[in-house]
Amino acid sequence: MIRGLVDVGQRLRSARRSPALELFLWSRIALWLLAIFALLVFEPNRHPEADRWDSPRLHELGYGIDVWARWDSDWYLRIAEDGYAAAPSSTPAFFPLYPGLVALLGRLLGGHFLLAGVLLSLAACAAAFALLYRLARERLGTDGARRTVLYLAVFPTALFLQAVYSESLYLLLVLAAFLLAERGRFLGAGVVTGLAMLTRPVGIALLPALAVLAWRSEDRRGALLRLSVSVLVAATYPLLLAIWIGEPFAFLRAQDGIWQRELSALGPLGGLWDGIAVLFADRPARDDALNVQQLAFTLLFVALAIAAWRRFGAPYGLFALLSLAIPLSFPSERWPLLSMSRFGLVLFPLLLVLAAAGARPRLNAALTGVSAALLGVAVVQWALWQWVA
Repeated sequence: MIRGLVDVGQRLRSARRSPALELFLWSRIALWLLAIFALLVFEPNRHPEADRWDSPRLHELGYGIDVWARWDSDWYLRIAEDGYAAAPSSTPAFFPLYPGLVALLGRLLGGHFLLAGVLLSLAACAAAFALLYRLARERLGTDGARRTVLYLAVFPTALFLQAVYSESLYLLLVLAAFLLAERGRFLGAGVVTGLAMLTRPVGIALLPALAVLAWRSEDRRGALLRLSVSVLVAATYPLLLAIWIGEPFAFLRAQDGIWQRELSALGPLGGLWDGIAVLFADRPARDDALNVQQLAFTLLFVALAIAAWRRFGAPYGLFALLSLAIPLSFPSERWPLLSMSRFGLVLFPLLLVLAAAGARPRLNAALTGVSAALLGVAVVQWALWQWVA
């Protein structure tokens, strides 16, 4: 018993010294201060149509907390407070685990759902930082692991990890699923994968990647069978929709509406083609700038995903490539590559590749500086209701 207490104490001391938690704290505090500063100083430059997207749900305890609720946050809070509805028909586009947890925590906090969303995102973000450090350390050593977490902390869209969005919860589940599968705990990996699929539709990209790990295990059949429990867990969403609105697969048509996403006949190549072709259309300069930005991110992510396959193996590369292929297969009409920079935030194999390359000091300084600058711009945009991703 005494040895157990000593081990627990050592683990707690190690956690306090963890570079992952230090990076989590200073990066989140810095982003929080920057968002408030931008909101107060640049208030006259607030998006002129912000009131069109704003809602009372996004105002709860004052601007210090409310600043982390923008855009899709309203959908998550709407579901947390009132559940799914056939009208507006876009609510099924947002999968239930994150808003469900917000609903539970919000009621425990006396109806403060926005606060619950921010706290949930922060808690999941801290845990994701810790798991990413642990996973990266096994492949890149201590210095490489620290760079991996640093690159996540200053990723150009890292602001979403503390916003009322599902990114941090999804990243946490993805990392947990990989860690469990790599340790041969495929039942746990299956359950966590199912939860990831209940968080974001792209969570299905985990299944083929982890199936490769299961196939390589000694008990191949048993590992695959235990991993398949993820499908049963994910099936609770259609069941929920059937009970709630009488349409179990409403999420399949929910993207075609506000976001105008439709399946391309050419799959991911169609989305990539549209992202290039739209640059030659007669569009406003701002649309062109956003399309160029998202195309650059997309091409970079694809290159890093291929590098992840070569450096860290098929499971890592497969997960990253499939996670990119899914949104690319459903391009948006106005911005074909809509939100690709945000989708890349949760693809941890890309961070591992960057961290391996960042062993060179000059490249590390360049990656950190450029990414942090882009993140700073994104935080200002976010605070002023300018579209980020």
